[in-house]
Amino acid sequence: MFANYLIGLREGLEAALVVSILVAYLVKSGRSDRLPPVWGGVAVAVALSLGFGAFLEFTSAEMTFEQQELFGGTLSIVAVVLVTWMVFWMRKTARHLKAELHGKLDAALAMGTGALVLTAFLAVGREGLETALFVWTAVRATEDGTDPLIGVALGIATAVVFAYFFYKGAVRLNLARFFTWTGGALIVVAAGVLAYGVHDLQEAEFLPGLNDRAFDVSETIEPASWYGTLLKGVFNFQPNPSVAQCIVWTAYLVPVMAIFLFHKPKGGAAAAAPPSSSSTSSTSSAAPAAGGQANSALPQ
Repeated sequence: MFANYLIGLREGLEAALVVSILVAYLVKSGRSDRLPPVWGGVAVAVALSLGFGAFLEFTSAEMTFEQQELFGGTLSIVAVVLVTWMVFWMRKTARHLKAELHGKLDAALAMGTGALVLTAFLAVGREGLETALFVWTAVRATEDGTDPLIGVALGIATAVVFAYFFYKGAVRLNLARFFTWTGGALIVVAAGVLAYGVHDLQEAEFLPGLNDRAFDVSETIEPASWYGTLLKGVFNFQPNPSVAQCIVWTAYLVPVMAIFLFHKPKGGAAAAAPPSSSSTSSTSSAAPAAGGQANSALPQ
């Protein structure tokens, strides 16, 4: 539940932050009449994410055991790729997310209602699809399929509450620091998902070595115990993993975590620089209050 709470919180906060920035920008600039297209785009994105999760569940139900394992293992690897990309992308853009979104929203306002719907849809849809995929793989990896769903729901609910306070200006959070800490935790979670995906591919007989155990601590760490359940839920820990699972887990976690923690993103200062004169003049003429009140109400 905790691992999926983290997924829901992180992905939900990204989407909720984007929506709160878009809404605040429109309200502060006196364009509240353009809010319905934004909410329409959000609703379509949420519906698409739920539909994608249902599609994965019903599609896998019609497969044989080997096909299910192959399908699940492949999607686990895809989910890890997407989450890894998301972690690094958000670490790079967290500092200048607001300025970037304001520029995109100005362009969408100039293009019309359809562009506003698309902007909100893309902002929420990407996180929604990633969440649906990651949670689906987590549900398959647990005996109690409700725990991941409860965890992600609580995470999304927490994210919505945070976003509301961001909008109201009652909470100020260092986004770069927040996404660094949660990003590191998600890399550990993703390593476990990747190892479990390899296990699925081995059970599907797509990869060899299912019975080549790296170690077996089942008698020491009982899977049914509270600590065994905790390790399984957070890290996808197995007391008797195969050699291939351990190799993949280590080969992913060590270099990815090292790059994430010690490699400074390029272009951070340039991206955080003030917008061009044309963009600035357009924004200031259309919404003189947005640069002051909206910026002060939202996190830097």
